[in-house]
Amino acid sequence: MKKVLKEVTDFFTEFVKPPYKITAVQPTDQGWDVVVEVIEEKEYMKAYAKDQMVGVYHAKLNKDMEVESYNRRSLRSRSSIDLNNE
Repeated sequence: MKKVLKEVTDFFTEFVKPPYKITAVQPTDQGWDVVVEVIEEKEYMKAYAKDQMVGVYHAKLNKDMEVESYNRRSLRSRSSIDLNNE
């Protein structure tokens, strides 16, 4: 599981934004499903004294632990609670 977490962290840091939290990791027949939260537009929100926005992403890794796909599932205020986290 450490390899999955490292691969996801490295991928998101390089191509999206550094992960804020990894909230779910689940093995599948094809590899792994991972739910990742990242802080979106941190400086913009800070400049206007607004709550930070958190993007909730779903990533799929293959059996070789390579990220094959990802997409943003939702966007919410950091202070809100996401009850629909998949």
